[in-house]
Amino acid sequence: MTLKGTRTTMTVLPPDALGLATGYDPSVDVRGLAGSATAAEAHGFDIAFFSETLFTNRDSASAVSAMALSTSQVQLGTTQVVKLRSPLVMAQTAATLDELSGGRMVLVLGAYTAKHADRNGVPLTDPLPTLNEYVEAIRRLLRGETVDLDGDVVQMRGARLNFTPVRPEIPIWIAATTRKGLLNAGAIGDGALLDAGASPEYAANAIAVLREGSERARRDPDRLRIAQLVNTSIEDDRATAIDAMRWEVATKFTYRSTPRAKLTVGEPTIDRDDLAGFEAAFTAGGKEALARAIPESYVTGLTAAGTIDDVRARIAEYRAAGVHLPLVRPAAPRQLDALLSLASDRKAAV
Repeated sequence: MTLKGTRTTMTVLPPDALGLATGYDPSVDVRGLAGSATAAEAHGFDIAFFSETLFTNRDSASAVSAMALSTSQVQLGTTQVVKLRSPLVMAQTAATLDELSGGRMVLVLGAYTAKHADRNGVPLTDPLPTLNEYVEAIRRLLRGETVDLDGDVVQMRGARLNFTPVRPEIPIWIAATTRKGLLNAGAIGDGALLDAGASPEYAANAIAVLREGSERARRDPDRLRIAQLVNTSIEDDRATAIDAMRWEVATKFTYRSTPRAKLTVGEPTIDRDDLAGFEAAFTAGGKEALARAIPESYVTGLTAAGTIDDVRARIAEYRAAGVHLPLVRPAAPRQLDALLSLASDRKAAV
């Protein structure tokens, strides 16, 4: 459900909104992703979300098409990194997916960084100006404009969609981690997506920066919809749940930039003095050694791991920090059923 604003579209979410995050497990094929979306809808989730990740698992257009065809009510969202597609193709894809789903899409755009350039062979440009030019072009194209744009990165002449989108104002959220990125997201986004592997305390600090960015741009910060990916591990035994999550936490320390960005915003779980030791463990023994080096306090601080009651309480902490839409992601496929129950019983439990 959406409400038209004076400038952009605001996604309306219930106070206890909850989303299911997919796209990270390479063993889950497109049919499996569609099945997860169907299950999310049946259990009362508000959105089924697909992340098109740096690790090049399934692509978003194919995955969300399958999810759209297997569902009828749940909202659908996906991340896409700018520069991997042209602004015209991104607008065309978003409008097509919105049409296919009956107006249920949320598009989350992320900046093109050096990590993406290394893997894709597309030259790096200044990430934030590039992102902003893409957002401007995509919004104008979705509104039916013929776009002439002479930006630093985006240069278009006579670009337009040759069909009328179901909605001219598809919500565009911005994925952001750094302080600079969060300020920018607050200035240009209909909402923001906060990264996984972060505590509720980080979320509260990040949301304060988002609001600052919105206010600087003379926008109403209360119109921002805040989503956060939450790594979730549910087991009957708390220690088993924590062990199942170690590999996921370890992935957040394989690049120096990821923890350092969160420290600049305010992530109390991470001790800067630990980073050199994590890097040494990863260099010596890869992800397995790094996972062993991660203290339990990092797993419990940066994720939602434990019994189902532990996880319910943890999600409530993210909500209390200001997150409108926790996007929960299971640490292992076997945990999906337990995770789905979070939505069906949430009104009584969180």
